[in-house]
Amino acid sequence: MQAPLFYIEEFQQDEKFIVLNEETSKHIVQVLRMKAGENLLLTNGKGSLADCEIIDGHRKKCTVKILKKSFEEQRARKISIGISILKNASRFEWFLEKSAELGVNEIIPLICQRTEKQHFRHDRMNSILISAMLQSQQVWLPVLRELTAFKEIVAESHQSQKFIAHCLEETKASVTDAANPSTSSQIILIGPEGDFAQEEIFFAYQHHFIPVSLGNTRLRTETAGIVAATILSV
Repeated sequence: MQAPLFYIEEFQQDEKFIVLNEETSKHIVQVLRMKAGENLLLTNGKGSLADCEIIDGHRKKCTVKILKKSFEEQRARKISIGISILKNASRFEWFLEKSAELGVNEIIPLICQRTEKQHFRHDRMNSILISAMLQSQQVWLPVLRELTAFKEIVAESHQSQKFIAHCLEETKASVTDAANPSTSSQIILIGPEGDFAQEEIFFAYQHHFIPVSLGNTRLRTETAGIVAATILSV
């Protein structure tokens, strides 16, 4: 059985011992009831992994000794999903959790013309990504951008392949057929419940975004995001 995995913001170069914060210490000592001499894993969410041994099982400042460090390279193809935030925060949280499990590299919360909600709790949403990364035993934490206007993201996009999933009746390739797995980076934009405004769609076209279909049914925003993440992550 693999040792439990925990998150630490950063490793200091050449450090041998780490005093964990109170929240992590409490989980290790009081919830998991781990003791001195037992092993656990730490990651900084940037590819680094440390195999550690508990030296002092203090419930507020658990101390561990680093036995071995390793580094896992990120996959070559980077996947970004720009997605409108939702009025129902729990649905957006579900999307974040599943995207992290699927290995999406970057998530960009969007404000579009028809986005109903304007407030975004970045710290809470990032903590959900951390939990999902740990649960799925990964060492790369998705980058969660700050809430950004749709046109700003479109104008600054630099990915090798750029897609927009919308509901206008026009000829669109499926994202499965359009996506090139050998490309270096991909971004897909997912709109709010009322879809992107026509002006936004045409603006994306002007910046070389390709219209794509995610299937034959009309999907909720968070479902569309997961479908896109699943297809692009293959």
